[in-house]
Amino acid sequence: MENLIGSIVVTILAAYFLGNLNGAIIISSLLDKEDVRTRGSGNAGMTNYMRSYGLRKTGLVVLIDLGKAVLACFMGGLLLNPYGLWIEGTMLAGTMVSLGHDFPATQGFRGGKGILCGLGVALVADWRIGLLILGVFLIIVILTRYVSLGSVVAAFTLGVAFTVLHLENVWVCVLGWVIAGCAIFMHRGNIKRLFAGTERKLSFGHKEEQA
Repeated sequence: MENLIGSIVVTILAAYFLGNLNGAIIISSLLDKEDVRTRGSGNAGMTNYMRSYGLRKTGLVVLIDLGKAVLACFMGGLLLNPYGLWIEGTMLAGTMVSLGHDFPATQGFRGGKGILCGLGVALVADWRIGLLILGVFLIIVILTRYVSLGSVVAAFTLGVAFTVLHLENVWVCVLGWVIAGCAIFMHRGNIKRLFAGTERKLSFGHKEEQA
């Protein structure tokens, strides 16, 4: 039991601080010599980075944010797998890396919105859900050009999918909804703007002027 508790504690702490490694902040600091949070919407996420600095380096942001979630989930799964808790470990780590991304202690608790982290968690925990939410996101963004709408619907789909496909495992269902709920909560401002008709649409091929 002590070993299990120790593995859970390590998973929680390691995954949370992995989540603090924010791709948009790292790349804007190293390559653009400024903090992405001083530009555009002030959010430390992929969309604000792309709007502020263009598409060319955004892939590096995706690589970091998606990669840290995948790494954290495999770590959590491997640590708890000896106790027969692979998917529980994966989801625990996924929840913590998402919280670390959204509310990073090392960055003044000003992080991103957790969509790439959610995708990484889903791909490791259940690849079917990962492909589903990626497809939902892309379809909505292509049809509407609203990244926020695609993100919110994809997050909600993640929660529903984990509930439907893993109904027998209450912890997986609960943690799936925690991840989804955090992502939706982080988009609360976007949701208000969508209803008000003032949300900005995605524009391709150039960076936007600072708002």
